[in-house]
Amino acid sequence: MTEVSAGRPVQAEFAGMPPKLYAASPSRLLAHVDCPRRYRMQYLDKPRPEQRPQRAHTSFGLAVHNALRDWWDLPRDRRTASAGRELVRTSWIDVGFRDPEQSGLWRRRAQEHVVSYLGGVDPDDPPRGIERTVSFVSGALRVTGRIDRLDDRDGELVVVDYKTSQKPLGTDDARTSLPMALYAAAVWKMFRRPCLRVELHHVTSGEVVAHTHTPESLTRKVDEAKSIARDAQRADADFAERGVESQLFPPVVGPICTWCDFRAHCPEGQAAGPEKSGWAALEAAAASALQKP
Repeated sequence: MTEVSAGRPVQAEFAGMPPKLYAASPSRLLAHVDCPRRYRMQYLDKPRPEQRPQRAHTSFGLAVHNALRDWWDLPRDRRTASAGRELVRTSWIDVGFRDPEQSGLWRRRAQEHVVSYLGGVDPDDPPRGIERTVSFVSGALRVTGRIDRLDDRDGELVVVDYKTSQKPLGTDDARTSLPMALYAAAVWKMFRRPCLRVELHHVTSGEVVAHTHTPESLTRKVDEAKSIARDAQRADADFAERGVESQLFPPVVGPICTWCDFRAHCPEGQAAGPEKSGWAALEAAAASALQKP
């Protein structure tokens, strides 16, 4: 049985029915926390508002991730650190850069980073999973996500996430990361083996930031996700009834608005400051490197 609200069919609920699951990725949950307005435009509006073109630092990151993924598919005799150079070349995404010269510069830097990183990876110790989709259900929340790498080290499952930002990682980045904790919880559920250690591998510097959770800390992170999901689910229901007239999607205005992919559709975000160029993150990184002694 269905009802109609705001022109949309809505499934009717009956007494005794289990609560409707809220299905989300970690990035969707965090989008609702960061800015409900952006969340609405990205996940609820139909048709979805047009996004700005992909930025250069995203192209850089995707090429690095793809090269590290494809390296494990090479025959063992070709699985060398230097092979990463060609993998980056074939994975390169020439989108968002100021001009071909800038694109070429950052392609070469990506190749250097990948070759250096692979120099510390054992080609004879393949991961348990590469870009593995994981999921779990807790209460009314279903979380689904994809992890960059899952290691099995002497019987211990370890979630690894590649980072390609030009900024160094902080010591608490792994400990406080909601996505990493949810990935660990999903791995534990799916493989029926404890998974407590999470690692951020900063490919651009070679730094590894790690944290070992406890079962209690993972539970707290899952509870945090469930709290966010309840808020998002209420907002989704209000949107289903009221559409864009819903008052539950206010913009969160701040410096991040200058980077937002949907700022063209948000007057408050436009007023926060001029839009960053497609290559601004890479220019900032280059300027910072020049200032170092």
